[in-house]
Amino acid sequence: MRATIFHKNNYFMHIHILGICGTFMGGLALIAREKGHTVSGSDQNVYPPMSTQLEEQGIQLMSGYKASNLDIKPDLVIIGNALSRGNEEVEAVLNRGLKYTSGPQWLSEYVLQDKWVLAVAGTHGKTTTSSMLAWILEDNGFEPGFLIGGIPVNFGLSARAGKTDFFVIEADEYDSAFFDKRSKFVHYRPRTAILNNLEFDHADIFDDLAAIKRQFHHLVRTIPSEGLIIAPQCDKNIQDTLAMGCWTETQATAINDDALWQAQLKQDDGSHFSVLFDKQECGTLDWNLTGLHNVQNALAAIAAARHIGILPQHAIQSLHSFKNVKRRMEVIAKINGVTVYDDFAHHPTAIQMTLDGLRKHVGSEKIIAVMEPRSNTMRMGIHREALANSLALADRTLVYQPENLNWDLSELSDYADNIQICTSIDEIIQQLQKEVAPNSHFLMMSNGSFGGIYKRLKDEL
Repeated sequence: MRATIFHKNNYFMHIHILGICGTFMGGLALIAREKGHTVSGSDQNVYPPMSTQLEEQGIQLMSGYKASNLDIKPDLVIIGNALSRGNEEVEAVLNRGLKYTSGPQWLSEYVLQDKWVLAVAGTHGKTTTSSMLAWILEDNGFEPGFLIGGIPVNFGLSARAGKTDFFVIEADEYDSAFFDKRSKFVHYRPRTAILNNLEFDHADIFDDLAAIKRQFHHLVRTIPSEGLIIAPQCDKNIQDTLAMGCWTETQATAINDDALWQAQLKQDDGSHFSVLFDKQECGTLDWNLTGLHNVQNALAAIAAARHIGILPQHAIQSLHSFKNVKRRMEVIAKINGVTVYDDFAHHPTAIQMTLDGLRKHVGSEKIIAVMEPRSNTMRMGIHREALANSLALADRTLVYQPENLNWDLSELSDYADNIQICTSIDEIIQQLQKEVAPNSHFLMMSNGSFGGIYKRLKDEL
């Protein structure tokens, strides 16, 4: 009953989070701490930037999942979706009869109640678009709460409770917990929803594209008729999903094409474009981001901001001072003529769009892509042909083959001749040292720590 008592009478709890170093669960920890709760957590992989962010907020971190972690006797345990039955700490939660919930459920009950939720869903671009939208609100005095699957540089942290009734959330389609297989986003009940795109992903939990469409349809069912859905008109999978049933106004976006919201490119790399609403130009955006995906992200964020009363021209002005999320084409070093980027790559389409933007930006300068296939879908060998094709714009690609991967990455060479497989971090660094030359670009792509290659590479260069 303690959780219920807190909700009504401001009771402060000791909340213990399993999987606390994940971007989502780490964000929950920050919000819970800000709300006055004592927060601790455990995780198998404790590494920056999330571990650093949590420790700076005075949150106790425990390495590894052990029953003894629960001897602190928490009032509530929030269990991340990466944990399952058989995990020692999960079993201890159940055996001891501790009160537990999922992260999305806790967020829904204790943070999002009575909020105007602006949710960003889609296979790609959720983190960047959420960060853009949160910054637009912040820069226009709205002081929103937010929970984002990365660390926006404008804010320096991935989540906060906020000071007003507005909350921006990255709305993930992954499942909520081992005891709740619904997508996270069905808990959020947004009033404003961006559906960025929809492709097959998360093959470890979804059998096919139709299963993902069904979950997105469940999200659409939760959006009020007086709300708003923003979606690209050219995404057939999104349109198929809306055709299953939609009771909410939908506004379409497009690049160099007719739609209610349009972006007209002034530079092919997406670094300069104008924004039109209902065929009327609202302003132009000249920024340091590249790629058509970021143009689409910006357009959707501007449209969502208008729904709560921020004029497009004011939103555009805010994006002039937007700083991208850490690990999204983040320049981490410029050494000996080489620019090194860190990008949170996880899907062939995202990889292709990132490389396309970089290629259009740097022209014929040398691009060396370095990739770790770390997402569950990549580790299963899904999209292997699409993955190889997505790397075509790089002059050379080094792909890391860890020992425990489920398939032989040499199969990628059947589809592309610019790919070399490396079986160790040492081998990758040795190959990159041979490529050092003026005006070269090393694009490091992984959604994990990549074996600490980033610091090692900077030291070696």
